[in-house]
Order: sequence, then C-alpha cells, then structure tokens
Amino acid sequence: MPFAGVSLIGDDRAIGHSISVATPSGYHLLVVNGYSRTKEAAPNGTMISSLPFMIGGHCWCIRYYPNGYSSRCADYVSLFLVLVDKNISTALKVHKRFSFVDELEKQDSVHIRAKKPRNYSSTDSSWGHKKFMKRDELEKSKHLKNDCFTIRCDLTVATIVDMFIKVPPSSMQQHMSNLLLSKEGTDVTFKVGGETFVAHRCMLAARSMVFKAELFGPMKEGKIASAIHIEDMEAKVFSALLSFIYTDSMPRMEVDVVEKEGEAQEALWLQHLLAAADRYDLQRLKVLCEQKLCEHVNLSSVTTILTLAEQHNCRGLKNVCFDFLKTPANLKAITAADGLEDITRTCPSLLKELIAKLAF
Repeated sequence: MPFAGVSLIGDDRAIGHSISVATPSGYHLLVVNGYSRTKEAAPNGTMISSLPFMIGGHCWCIRYYPNGYSSRCADYVSLFLVLVDKNISTALKVHKRFSFVDELEKQDSVHIRAKKPRNYSSTDSSWGHKKFMKRDELEKSKHLKNDCFTIRCDLTVATIVDMFIKVPPSSMQQHMSNLLLSKEGTDVTFKVGGETFVAHRCMLAARSMVFKAELFGPMKEGKIASAIHIEDMEAKVFSALLSFIYTDSMPRMEVDVVEKEGEAQEALWLQHLLAAADRYDLQRLKVLCEQKLCEHVNLSSVTTILTLAEQHNCRGLKNVCFDFLKTPANLKAITAADGLEDITRTCPSLLKELIAKLAF
C-alpha cells in the first residue's frame, strides 16, 4: 500500500509529515515516542491526534487514547480512525486495520479487505478499538522498545469493484507445504541424524545455489541414485530448512517443556538453523533467524550468540550483543562468569572490537 506519511507523538501533540495518496488505499504511521509521557499528559478519555492525512481523496486522522477512551476501558490503549472531511452525506465503506509496525502478516491488502467494511460519514465519522490492547500487556510486550512503539493504520476506501469482487488470499504457501508433506513426485533422498527426508530436486535447486551445485552441477555424481548424507546437522534443523525452502516462511519449533527451558531450546535451535541457512545460502532464512535471536540475547546466551554472529557475518545480531554488553551491570555479570574468557578463546578479534565499542 502507498505510504501516507508519519505522525510522531512526543507529549500531547503530533509532528511529522503527511503525504496525499490519491489511490483508494494507503497507510499512515503513528509513532509514540515517549509512551510514559503520553500517559501522564492525557488522562482517561483524553486523546492525542495524529496529523491529518489524505487517502482516497478524503482526509483522515488517528486518535490515540493512552489511558483509554472512557472509564470502562481505563486499563486499555484506545485507537480510532476518524474521517475529518465534513459534508459527507453518502457513506464511505472503509476497510481499516490497526497493527504494530512489525506485524507484517496483518498488513497484507487481501487480509485487510477481508475484514467487514465500516460506514464513514459526517454523522458517523469515527470507528476504532476502545480496547486495542491492555496497557500492562503493551508494557511487557516486544512492541514497546525504549519507551516507544509504532502503530500502522491501513485503510482502503471500497469501490464498486471491491463490493462485488473478492480476491481470495494466496494459497500457494499452503499448496507448497502440502507438496512437501505428501512426498508426491519426490526424486531425492536425504539421511540426516538417523532420519530420512525426501524432496524435489528442482525445488531445492531453485531456492538454493548450494543445492543446485550439489544436485545438478559437477558435484552431483553419485548423489542421485543413493541417499545423500547430511553431516553435522540435526534432523529437526534440516526439517525446518526444507519447510522454509517450500514455503518461504519462518518455521516454528514445537517445544513440549516448561517456558524457560523452551526458550533456551528455541535459542539453541535458532542458532543451528542460522548456521544451516548460511551453509545453504538461504539469506532470507538467515536474516529471519538473526532477527529472532535478538530476542534471546541475555546473560546466559550473549557470548555464544555473539560468537555465532561473528562466524556467520551477522552484523546486526552482533551489534545487538555489543549493545547488551555495553550495559555496566551486564558486562560485570559476564566478566564474573568468565564469559569474556570464552570469547578470547574462540574469537579473540571480538574482544578487541568489544573494547573499542566500550570506549565510546
């Protein structure tokens, strides 16, 4: 969707830049920078408005209630999309969606159009969510970082075509997943960690240059008639690798343990999956693993993840680890546990880089 500008809320007002979007669809970003200050500045029932923005030939704004729209939702953050235009007698049918900026799955245009449209007019100009999210849940969530979060508001003004023709969402991902699970037409077999996997050579070659070289290049000799043995990789990691190749989506690890143990297992699994993605030149999967691993950086994992980031050239992940270690309390705890000794032994260049980072 076209970008319709951004509003930055600091205290009780918005600054930023609005862009006029002539098409019926677009999105506007509401950046709440200093969430705790907005709670103090706007009591229950008080809103802070975004800048006005134009989409589909009409003027809109977002209203943000840090302490809820009314007393009945005082524990919530409320959000509303408001039609600013006056004298709109014929109702506009509008599909809208509020999401956090990193919730990409909620921002697909087909997903947004699938929602029931709301009628906007001069007499009915505001629709939204009185209970968008509980404040205590927001404050514990990954969406609030450094006292800041970003809301994306997608909207589509329905046309006559939209009212009568509904394009179904893409089913290719599900079909490709079913193809892998059905094993129909498979022509290559892998042995990994005592388990057997089958796949389609053309699919693997299309997605990975490494697989293409192994299965169709000079390296293919002797690898087609018999099973290919994959060394130094767990079966569950190879299974996740195949799932990504067929669906282009981040695989999920199923854990059947208590929460803390599950988090530790997921962090270890992600490290192995990142290494596998790098091994088979699956750059998107590698970056997805890198992104997820950033959520697992803590006192017990930071040195291992930092070493992994260095070995596989993950600069973003490495910088997140460095930022974690720059906190005096974290650095003191890691030093007391001989964590820096591990870094010195495995990647001495990292210690020099860390010292340079600490100097600033």
